[in-house]
This record gives sequence, C-alpha cells and structure tokens, in this order.
Amino acid sequence: MKTPPDADEPRWLTEDEQRSWQAYVQANMLLEDHLDRQLQRDAGMPHVYYGLLVKLSWAPRHRMRMTELAEAAKITRSRLSHAVARMEKDGWVRREDCPDDKRGQNAVLTDKGLKVLQDTAPGHVTAVRTAIFDRLTPAQAEQFGTVCRIIADGLQPAGADLPWLR
Repeated sequence: MKTPPDADEPRWLTEDEQRSWQAYVQANMLLEDHLDRQLQRDAGMPHVYYGLLVKLSWAPRHRMRMTELAEAAKITRSRLSHAVARMEKDGWVRREDCPDDKRGQNAVLTDKGLKVLQDTAPGHVTAVRTAIFDRLTPAQAEQFGTVCRIIADGLQPAGADLPWLR
C-alpha cells in the first residue's frame, strides 16, 4: 500500500517537469536579453519602455491613468513612475492631471514618442518573430499562446499581491 505524501513535504518536480522548467527559465532569460539588446541598439530604450509606449499607443487618445498603465504593463507603480520620468526627459511621454480625479495622473504619448515607437516597431517585431514565431509551427504558436494565458491568468487571482498594487 502506498503511503500518502507528507503534508509538510514539498511536491518536488518530476524529471520531465524539471527539464521543462529549466527550458522555460533559460528561454525567458535569453529572450528578454535578446529583446533588450535589440531595443537598446535601435532606440536606446529597455524593453519595458517599449512596452509602455505600445500600451499608450493603443489607448484612446494615447493616454492612460498611471495606475491603469502599471496594471497593463504588470509593473510596480514605483517602476512605472521612474520609467515615465525618464521618457518625459526624452520627450516621449508627458504627465497630465486626470480631469475627473485631481489626485490621479495620466501618462500621454507625445508625437515624438509615437514617432520613436513607429521607427522602432519594425526592428522589434523582427526580433520577436525570429526569436519565437519563426521557430514554431502555427499549431505550436497557438499552444504557446494558450499556455501563456493559462499561466498569466492563474497568477492574477483576486486579492493577490500583484506588482501594480505595490
């Protein structure tokens, strides 16, 4: 008869799970480095700044509340504030008071920021495509998206200690 696992004992990864986990860790680190190097070389910005510019470009009137932008980017409000301050110096974004809430601020994508994004996007999409999608079959790409959404959804339950709440 098999004894039940000890409640105090961790559920260790199987060999197959460990191989998958290590492959993910390596791929994630190498991909982030690859994208950061491409964006630094082509636009003098880290990947997180590019992501913020993209989010603002998709927003109505190219503006978002800072708290909503932090949530969309999955970063702390402190990191967002630092990034926006740097991008303000470069003239890519500006802050403005929220008209309906004087305590809140909006981040606004400037024309200069939009131009930087438009100039940088072709190189960035090429870097993403060659690093990921050109290596996968269409079915694998679909599975990849499904798996990533499952993981992301599972890490954002109600009441969780999420970065944008810090």
